Amino acid sequence: VSASKFARVWIPDPEEVWKSAELLKDYKPGDKVLLLHLEEGKDLEYHLDPKTKELPHLRNPDILVGENDLTALSYLHEPAVLHNLRVRFIDSKLIYTYCGIVLVAINPYEQLPIYGEDIINAYSGQNMGDMDPHIFAVAEEAYKQMARDERNQSIIVSGESGAGKTVSAKYAMRYFATVSGSASEANVEEKVLASNPIMESIGNAKTTRNDNSSRFGKYIEIGFDKRYRIIGANMRTYLLEKSRVVFQAEEERNYHIFYQLCASAKLPEFKMLRLGNADNFNYTKQGGSPVIEGVDDAKEMAHTRQACTLLGISESHQMGIFRILAGILHLGNVGFTSRDADSCTIPPKHEPLCIFCDLMGVDYEEMCHWLCHRKLATATETYIKPISKLQATNARDALAKHIYAKLFNWIVDNVNQALHSAVKQHSFIGVLDIYGFETFEINSFEQFCINYANEKLQQQFNMHVFKLEQEEYMKEQIPWTLIDFYDNQPCINLIESKLGILDLLDEECKMPKGTDDTWAQKLYNTHLNKCALFEKPRLSNKAFIIQHFADKVEYQCEGFLEKNKDTVFEEQIKVLKSSKFKMLPELFQDDEKAISPTSATSSGRTPLTRTPAKPTKGRPGQMAKEHKKTVGHQFRSSLHLLMETLNATTPHYVRCIKPNDFKFPFTFDEKRAVQQLRACGVLETIRISAAGFPSRWTYQEFFSRYRVLMKQKDVLSDRKQTCKNVLEKLILDKDKYQFGKTKIFFRAGQVAYLEKLRADKLRAACIRIQKTIRGWLLRKKYLRMRKAAITVQRYVRGYQARCYAKFLRRTKAATIVQKYWRMYVVRRRYKIRRAATIVLQSYLRGFLARNRYSKILREHKAVIIQKRVRGWLARTHYKRSMHAIIYLQCCFRRMMAKRELKKLKIEARSVERYKKLHIGMENKIMQLQRKVDEQNKDYKCLVEKLTNLEGIYNSETEKLRSDLERLQLSEEEAKVATGRVLSLQEEIAKLRKDLEQTRSEKKCIEEHADRYKQETEQLVSNLKEENTLLKQEKEALNHRIVQQAKEMTETMEKKLVEETKQLELDLNDERLRYQNLLNEFSRLEERYDDLKEEMTLMVHVPKPGHKRTDSTHSSNESEYIFSSEIAEMEDIPSRTEEPSEKKVPLDMSLFLKLQKRVTELEQEKQVMQDELDRKEEQVLRSKAKEEERPQIRGAELEYESLKRQELESENKKLKNELNELRKALSEKSAPEVTAPGAPAYRVLMEQLTSVSEELDVRKEEVLILRSQLVSQKEAIQPKNTMTDSTILLEDVQKMKDKGEIAQAYIGLKETNRLLESQLQSQKRSHENEAEALRGEIQSLKEENNRQQQLLAQNLQLPPEARIEASLQHEITRLTNENLYFEELYADDPKKYQSYRISLYKRMIVCKTIVLFCCLPLGQMENISPGQIIDEPIRPVNIPRKEKDFQGMLEYKKEDEQKLVKNLILELKPRGVAVNLIPGLPAYILFMCVRHADYLNDDQKVRSLLTSTINSIKKVLKKRGDDFETVSFWLSNTCRFLHCLKQYSGEEGFMKHNTSRQNEHCLTNFDLAEYRQVLSDLAIQIYQQLVRVLENILQPMIVSGMLEHETIQGVSGVKPTGLRKRTSSIADEGTYTLDSILRQLNSFHSVMCQHGMDPELIKQVVKQMFYIIGAITLNNLLLRKDMCSWSKGMQIRYNVSQLEEWLRDKNLMNSGAKETLEPLIQAAQLLQVKKKTDDDAEAICSMCNALTTAQIVKVLNLYTPVNEFEERVSVSFIRTIQMRLRDRKDSPQLLMDAKHIFPVTFPFNPSSLALETIQIPASLGLGFISRV
Repeated sequence: VSASKFARVWIPDPEEVWKSAELLKDYKPGDKVLLLHLEEGKDLEYHLDPKTKELPHLRNPDILVGENDLTALSYLHEPAVLHNLRVRFIDSKLIYTYCGIVLVAINPYEQLPIYGEDIINAYSGQNMGDMDPHIFAVAEEAYKQMARDERNQSIIVSGESGAGKTVSAKYAMRYFATVSGSASEANVEEKVLASNPIMESIGNAKTTRNDNSSRFGKYIEIGFDKRYRIIGANMRTYLLEKSRVVFQAEEERNYHIFYQLCASAKLPEFKMLRLGNADNFNYTKQGGSPVIEGVDDAKEMAHTRQACTLLGISESHQMGIFRILAGILHLGNVGFTSRDADSCTIPPKHEPLCIFCDLMGVDYEEMCHWLCHRKLATATETYIKPISKLQATNARDALAKHIYAKLFNWIVDNVNQALHSAVKQHSFIGVLDIYGFETFEINSFEQFCINYANEKLQQQFNMHVFKLEQEEYMKEQIPWTLIDFYDNQPCINLIESKLGILDLLDEECKMPKGTDDTWAQKLYNTHLNKCALFEKPRLSNKAFIIQHFADKVEYQCEGFLEKNKDTVFEEQIKVLKSSKFKMLPELFQDDEKAISPTSATSSGRTPLTRTPAKPTKGRPGQMAKEHKKTVGHQFRSSLHLLMETLNATTPHYVRCIKPNDFKFPFTFDEKRAVQQLRACGVLETIRISAAGFPSRWTYQEFFSRYRVLMKQKDVLSDRKQTCKNVLEKLILDKDKYQFGKTKIFFRAGQVAYLEKLRADKLRAACIRIQKTIRGWLLRKKYLRMRKAAITVQRYVRGYQARCYAKFLRRTKAATIVQKYWRMYVVRRRYKIRRAATIVLQSYLRGFLARNRYSKILREHKAVIIQKRVRGWLARTHYKRSMHAIIYLQCCFRRMMAKRELKKLKIEARSVERYKKLHIGMENKIMQLQRKVDEQNKDYKCLVEKLTNLEGIYNSETEKLRSDLERLQLSEEEAKVATGRVLSLQEEIAKLRKDLEQTRSEKKCIEEHADRYKQETEQLVSNLKEENTLLKQEKEALNHRIVQQAKEMTETMEKKLVEETKQLELDLNDERLRYQNLLNEFSRLEERYDDLKEEMTLMVHVPKPGHKRTDSTHSSNESEYIFSSEIAEMEDIPSRTEEPSEKKVPLDMSLFLKLQKRVTELEQEKQVMQDELDRKEEQVLRSKAKEEERPQIRGAELEYESLKRQELESENKKLKNELNELRKALSEKSAPEVTAPGAPAYRVLMEQLTSVSEELDVRKEEVLILRSQLVSQKEAIQPKNTMTDSTILLEDVQKMKDKGEIAQAYIGLKETNRLLESQLQSQKRSHENEAEALRGEIQSLKEENNRQQQLLAQNLQLPPEARIEASLQHEITRLTNENLYFEELYADDPKKYQSYRISLYKRMIVCKTIVLFCCLPLGQMENISPGQIIDEPIRPVNIPRKEKDFQGMLEYKKEDEQKLVKNLILELKPRGVAVNLIPGLPAYILFMCVRHADYLNDDQKVRSLLTSTINSIKKVLKKRGDDFETVSFWLSNTCRFLHCLKQYSGEEGFMKHNTSRQNEHCLTNFDLAEYRQVLSDLAIQIYQQLVRVLENILQPMIVSGMLEHETIQGVSGVKPTGLRKRTSSIADEGTYTLDSILRQLNSFHSVMCQHGMDPELIKQVVKQMFYIIGAITLNNLLLRKDMCSWSKGMQIRYNVSQLEEWLRDKNLMNSGAKETLEPLIQAAQLLQVKKKTDDDAEAICSMCNALTTAQIVKVLNLYTPVNEFEERVSVSFIRTIQMRLRDRKDSPQLLMDAKHIFPVTFPFNPSSLALETIQIPASLGLGFISRV
């Protein structure tokens, strides 16, 4: 692709390393500047290099970005690699990427859910290119090649510190341990992991880059046997950094073990070490950072000690290790004092040295002497020479490093001993965890050794890559052209050849006065200007530069000689060897031998190997010389041994990348990543691939992808020739591609060119489609508009015509209306005038009549007035005369009274008078008091008379005035009565005074009345407000009651639904657990039988033609026993003469004991289901009662009534539940617990009785409360009467306190609340008691399950051990129970005594069992069944019945084996059985059982049923992989089970029987126990059937559901890399969806042909569809290439085909479609829009069957196949995660494809009459006769 306009390129950038840009102008040859447009929106002028004139790297198409394999990229260069890794790591959260044969692993610094066992199972057995990149894929490839090629493998994990090397190696080992298939040997991996704490403590330290940096490399060989199971491991270590023991840089630490020791110094066992804080020791305080944040060194010390114990290091050896480490710390504190320039001394009794000598067990004086002196040996004599202070310090540090290195080796040897296996190793897989390339600001001898090792590893890597490329070209028959790749052999020669750097370094170390400077000069003289890879820095004479494969590195010469020599004085070593501490000399035992490459190096790295070099024989001097081998020589030897090991294996490469230096999760630093990519050789791999033909396509993949570029005439039947013809037209330069045998090879960039052509073709096609569709849409729009216009015109014209017609009709109507209206107006006017005339005439005539009447009336009234006036005058004259006479009498009487008064006054002055008066005073006071009361009463009467007084006064006044006038007129006549007139005047004045007084009193009364009226009105208003508030409160309470009722109803419904779901889940879990136990036990029994068969074959020679076929599938634990024992009796020749019937009672007794437990569990499940149904009915009844309850006026009464009824119903519910619990306890508890005399039974019954009594008392209280509330309802008046004003006035007059009503209301409310709280507390107490009873029931259930598990474990043992274990378990259980009940009944002697009695009964039972088990075999055979059956053992006790019998088959007892052989063992489903009635063998067997039942022969029944079960198991074991056989016997087993139920005589199973079938019921035996045996056998056959169909379907599912393109042309194949994936095109032999449907049809037809129950067929289909959905979804989640829009369409189409198959078979209600829901939602997720927040909300609501991890994984893996598709943005994925953060679902990523749904066998009676069944002659059952 030329650099044309709009081409996208990469340009260098100092910050981002590479930056993307777009050309704004075409490039023309000769241009020096490119006009670019950056992604951030800026324009840039990019200047080309004037020398090379190289154009910028071109970008890959977007659809190629994010590929699993970097070699799949069209343009292979550094920016493309970096960008692809960044997109996968940041956007898709994928940490693994292939780069050819290399797996690049980027450390996410976050725990990811991609290492579980489900992921391991998903990768197991898969090809490396079929799944997404993973460390498990590399491990699987190594494991597969080891088994296939019989060649040892190596996994080389490299990377810098903190990149995740150790974790990657750990996961690889975990994979090997999981897939090796040996569960007993899997603990080898645990041992290796257990070695991590101690290896990290002694080999890891804190550095500036990593808090837990491994300062050594290791190579772990995992050994396998011939069956490729792990048997052991061995560890080799490399490059231990010894210098860290004595020196640490700033912010770094020494090895962790030293700080752990200091942190644990206060422990009692560490007191003798005399340690303290880490800051007190010179070797631990130099870095200034003794503490790591978040790490507790004391706890780490405990983990280290625990690891030592697990690895077999004894406590004494552990303390020895800690003594040596503490001695090293104290040795570092030893100080020296200078005497002169050439000598020094140690202060006397120097405490650190004393402690060191005590801990090491050496002599203080001797050690003190040799620390300050050294021995010089010449040819003739020996000198002891003092050394300077600096030399002594260096010698002390060298000694400390030497001791630590020896200790490190000793610990590694002990770890290897713990991991060693005695079994011979057949092959191994090695895991190498070693440093990557290192370069720092200051590089010394350590970095030189590391980079030298990486040069060797890179050379081996390059050669391997080159070899693979050459093999690929030769296999495809492509002309091989030599690829120029970087060969780092010159660099290796520079280091290790003769006169190389190491050789010169060793030579300089031998010189007496050799220094770093002289060595540097020799390097300059030897290599400078002679070797292009060696350079000298400009500004230094003590450094040199080497051009390594990754980068140039400058090394400082200072310290090279000292570190290479690793000088340790022999005298100091001898002192340590003479130690009294036994462990210390062990560390130096190999010092007398030649130092092997495993010895420590002073360079700070310890090269270790397995095989030490042979010791050299000769003089001691020669041995000393061997001891002085340099570190460089040792390291070179160790490295050569490692390379020999790696070259002898097939290598696999894992390159770990550290994305940033700050350990931020999913943060990518481009600079650091590029450095590591260059250093680890990834880019070199890319360069080698890019130099040849990096892009490789199969012909079919090329044709599928680029079919759009071909014309119809170009397509031939030969795909290879078609591709050749098309490529010659598309790419003219034939050098750009090569045609191989099966693939097409392309040069770099050609795939991008083809993708551009394809995209252009698709874009042109898209434009043509858009053009056509848009034209069609516009034409359709025009036609619609034209049609609409015509329609509108038609309707408008019609509307106008209708309007005109309406106008005409209205005009005519208006004329008619006017005519009638005018006539109406004239007639109305005439009628008004006529009516007015008549009215005037009537009024005038009435007026004249009234005048005439009034005149007559006046004359009549005048006569009456005259009569009245004349009478009044006569009466007045009489009254005046009488008044004058009375006045004269009053005057006289007054005069006489005055005289009498005068006398009284005189008498009053005397004392005697006062005494008389005083005597009657008290009586008068009382009389006065009464008068006052009477006056008060009269006062009220005055108020009533006030209104009358004023009227009377006015009338009297008028009357007096008239009298006065008349008196004045008749003054002359009244002269005689002058005195009387004066008295009248005085009386008038008095009356006026009284009138004024009366007026004032009236005014006061009116004011009082007004004030009273105002107060009354105020009170009325207050009461009205209070009434309003009460009404509002009433409404609020009503609303609250309604709301609470609604909430309670909803809560109860939700709770009911949840409880129903929970009970269903519990039932399924229990069923699944039980069925899994059956499956596991059958597997263990099969293994046991196989081992027993092998032992039998080794001991006995089988008879000719006799083949042992053990039973493998049995019902439960007890049934396993008798089936295996009977099989053993049949197979072993020594026991064939013993009759099997005599062995049956022993087996059945054990069998029925466990069957009883199973029956109890089933009963408990049924009781729980009944309880659930009962609760549902109670909720419905309570809801109906609430709807029918009458409304009570008044909020308080309504609220209290509702509460009362709720409490009553709750009490009834509690009582019912307690009764049910009592019933359940009596039904499902174990016999020894629920026996009437058992203590637990009595305690429960007492509690239940007390609860029932208390419930009755509470019920009476509720009735009393109800009566009180009813009386209160009758007494309280309705509150709406408070609004009547008149009644209010009357009530106000009677009330003393206006708040009386409110107080009465509040008091009533408090009373009701108190009663409610009491009822609520009572309810809670009942609930707590019921919960306690449920807890006891649950504990009994758990005890039951535990006993079952113990019994199952015991049944796996031999008979003798089984008896002993059973007794031991029983004794342990009884002991624990005895202790418990002793504590429980400590205060109650009676209960304890009853408990002791029950305990004695159990002891008798145990003795009976022991006696029974200890009987010899012969005695047991002689014992009758009645003697064997004992009550505690509870064997089959078949109750006898007496009924008629008919429809049976008779056979002789000796023909039983022949019957079983012909009907079961030799019956072929594909042969004779095809033409039989479905279930015929089951009918025949049942009819035989009926005859044995008729004969009342229990032995015959037992023998026949046992033989039938064992024979079915033998058939399934022999032909268990044949689907037809398993399906046939599953169908017949279920039919046999249904026959036992249908003809059992139980009413529940006889509902659908005919009268004739009811006559065929069993008459003598109840075989209910055997029904459970057959049910368990059917469960095992069903599980085997599921395994068979899974094995058949599994190879088809991924190919048919995912890879095959059912809709051709929808999705194209993207370019593949070196790790090619499985082709998605249907080649010959490839499974398609049709293959799956054909297989499903085959399964369904076989099951239907065998007469399998329809419900059972539905369960099988549901299981099949679950397997299809789970495997498909799991592969989708692990394959990035499958997550695209087009693949989603393919999956949905495939699922629709499966649904169509279900509809055709009428199986839509089987639940199979629901099992595909996760897969359907995943396919929808691939197709829906994924941009906006609304899309996120839609996805969250749609994908309810997928977990959050699965949704995020699919979104991360979503990959566009074509350019018009878009990737999912990171922000959108984060939005999804935020919306789903509250969803509580499983964190597991993959579905459990091995999950088997619990199976049930619904009762399915047969309508076939037994007497009509005919036995075909082909069955060979002529010896059977019909009865």
